[in-house]
Amino acid sequence: MRASAICSLLAAATLTAAAHLPPRNYTSHDYYAIHLSSSTSPTELAVLLGLTYDGELGALPEHHVFKAPKHNGDIVEDAVQELKRKRRKREVSPGPHPLDSVRFTQKQKLKPRHWKRNIIPPRAGPPVTDAIKAQREIAQTLDIKDPIFEEQWHIFNVKDPGNDVNVTGVWMQGITGKNVTACIVDDGLDMDSQDLKDNFFAAGSYDFNDHVDLPKPRLADDRHGTRCAGEVSAGRNNACGVGIAYDSRISGVRILSGDITDMDEALAINYELGKNDIYSCSWGPPDDGKTMQAPGLLIEKAMIEAIQKGRDGKGSIYVFAAGNGAASDDNCNFDGYTNSIYSITVGAVDKNNQHPYYSEACSAQLVVTYSSGGGDAIHTTDVGANKCTGQHGGTSAAGPIGAGTYALVLQARPELSWRDVQWLTVMTAVPFGATSDWTKTAIGRTFSHQFGYGKLDAWAIVEAAKTWTPVKPQAWFYSPWMHVNKAIPEGAQGLASSFEVTEEMLKEANLERVEHITLTMNVAHQRRGDLSVELLSPDGMTSHLSTARRDDDVALGYDDWTFMSVAHFGEKGVGKWTVVVKDTKINDKTGTFTDWKLRLWGECVDPKIQKLRPMPTDHDDDDHDVLTDHPAHTTTISVPPSKPTVSEIPSDHPDRPVAQKPKPSSSTAPTETTAFEEPIIATASPTSSPSPTASSAPDTFLPSPFPTFGVSKRTQGWIYFSIGLIIVFCASLATYFFLQRRKRLRSARDDYEFEVLDDMEDGDDSARTGMLNGAAGGKRAKRGGELYDAFAGESDEDLLSDTEDEDRPYRDQDERIYDEKLAMREGSDAGVSSGSGSSGRRGV
Repeated sequence: MRASAICSLLAAATLTAAAHLPPRNYTSHDYYAIHLSSSTSPTELAVLLGLTYDGELGALPEHHVFKAPKHNGDIVEDAVQELKRKRRKREVSPGPHPLDSVRFTQKQKLKPRHWKRNIIPPRAGPPVTDAIKAQREIAQTLDIKDPIFEEQWHIFNVKDPGNDVNVTGVWMQGITGKNVTACIVDDGLDMDSQDLKDNFFAAGSYDFNDHVDLPKPRLADDRHGTRCAGEVSAGRNNACGVGIAYDSRISGVRILSGDITDMDEALAINYELGKNDIYSCSWGPPDDGKTMQAPGLLIEKAMIEAIQKGRDGKGSIYVFAAGNGAASDDNCNFDGYTNSIYSITVGAVDKNNQHPYYSEACSAQLVVTYSSGGGDAIHTTDVGANKCTGQHGGTSAAGPIGAGTYALVLQARPELSWRDVQWLTVMTAVPFGATSDWTKTAIGRTFSHQFGYGKLDAWAIVEAAKTWTPVKPQAWFYSPWMHVNKAIPEGAQGLASSFEVTEEMLKEANLERVEHITLTMNVAHQRRGDLSVELLSPDGMTSHLSTARRDDDVALGYDDWTFMSVAHFGEKGVGKWTVVVKDTKINDKTGTFTDWKLRLWGECVDPKIQKLRPMPTDHDDDDHDVLTDHPAHTTTISVPPSKPTVSEIPSDHPDRPVAQKPKPSSSTAPTETTAFEEPIIATASPTSSPSPTASSAPDTFLPSPFPTFGVSKRTQGWIYFSIGLIIVFCASLATYFFLQRRKRLRSARDDYEFEVLDDMEDGDDSARTGMLNGAAGGKRAKRGGELYDAFAGESDEDLLSDTEDEDRPYRDQDERIYDEKLAMREGSDAGVSSGSGSSGRRGV
């Protein structure tokens, strides 16, 4: 009975924890996010490790939250490692253990607060002049903060017609955001504001800083989220102005007003993903031109969970502000939130359709919309019962305008997926006259790193959504790791490496056309800010993945950093993809391009066989250094004989090009577009066989039995020439030892000859003389002659032969010679005693 009651209490506690996690106190407790297989109960693990089970981690299946009083160690990881140690030493039985079910564990650590992206760095410029003072006096006199609809120029611009989001025609059709919920993930939302209270959606809201249900602004600077909310869902009433989707629901998740961990942020960005449709995030890592930061694995998993299961499987919509660090040479590809393929990154344009000095550019930016600059800012709701502001700006203000526009799209076509929304953005964004690196893409759209595909146009995107054919599910292709390991030249030159994507590769991956590309790379460098990276696609489109940053003095380079580009939407992806790394500054800071990996993401060929992307793990790139275990991971670096070791990229192609054009396919291509054909100095490809084409014939001058080593003719020549030199050297060395051995043998014979003669008795010269000249014809003379000629007719082969005794090695020949000398001496002594012999010359 007692056991049953305990089980009931545990079950009730589990259900309660799953319904809502209790507030977290990071001062007194440590918290763990643990991914457990279904075979192990979280309460069982808690009892085993002495933890307290708090509940499930939001919408992530089989992810749980545990806590323990504050301590220095990592209880879970230490237990896992201790179990492994005991198993190695066979101190525990080999059977299953509850810790085997731990797939992922992370002790939570407080992380730096994200920046609110309404903070615009002061602009370095000329001193305040009389004209600027007069401008400010007029602004103060006219009270530009006046919260009335006529001053919301971003909605309907009466001073410069056309410089707005073109939304009033959509409202006239009754499309105002009904039945769509946008969630403002920020520093709170004033649900008591007269402008927001009618649209506030409490069921989709939560405060992750103070762990209460309502995300009420509590700090003096908790205004950012309320201002962003007003841009989306400010109601049509007598307070302030109106939002882009003024009949949409608005919820709030508060995370920016206190310290949080990855676990808190993962819970926040997909909070109530069954109720919230759009997540608007106007924050990110510091925009200081020297920070490089990406979301942790838990956050990435949470985002993928929302993409795959939010909106009944159609995917939640994530909108991120691009960042305000352009004046500091910052680039939104150094921000792992804005360069996610799951984010719609929105940059800013001012009321004059010009690029604001703060809005960051990057290849991951999809679109721009209006914000502060050109003498005005965004007019929206502020914290207070009936308070507004005319000073909301930065890319923080641009992001929510995008979120409001997408709420209109989802009302018009609720069945559209997250990728449909991105496609519609690409196909309907409006290029404009601002000077930039506008480039025609493979599908006829125009792209700029400063402005993405152009301005967001509410009328155009909603009209297109009405008849849009939804895209097929997402597929992907991963290249092997391309191992380069070459020094990067400084200055205007660049180091390039290529990978050939074949039709067979994409067919096997079920990938029909490209949407996003990601490039993960490693570059070791003594000053990261000196680097820039470009990616050239088979269709001639260039993505500037990274640009030099003057304040980035970090001596690390890129460590498994992933860049992203949306500039290749609609490309087939087949052909040569080339990455070019530059060291833009000539100084004492140098570096090495280590390796890279290309990933293509896009629409599948056959939806019936396409599966969802598996959840990422911290072991996804464990194959990083694999070269031979699988052909797809083996790379070959070759230097074409007709090209120099390092090809120079002309200086007329700077890191931030202007009026860049794609590489045309016709023979009338302008000369400036062919400059990128030369910097290919390191071609990396897998060892698996490419598709059979005319160009795949072996490049060799050798007969078929000789291997080509997979290199060029010139390299083959050097290889075989080197082999020849080695053979000649070995033969010469063998000959040298042969001659030296022969010389030693001859020297040995001379020693024996004179030793025998010198050892003879001196008593009878006639016997000695008779033996040597043979005049007497006796045996002694003949024996002496035989000894003198003992080696006369023998070669080294004879000496090494076993003709006399097969079991006797060459070194035993000395014993036979000694026996002959001894016999000769005995014969000589006998000759002397007999008195035979005559005088004569001693043989030499």
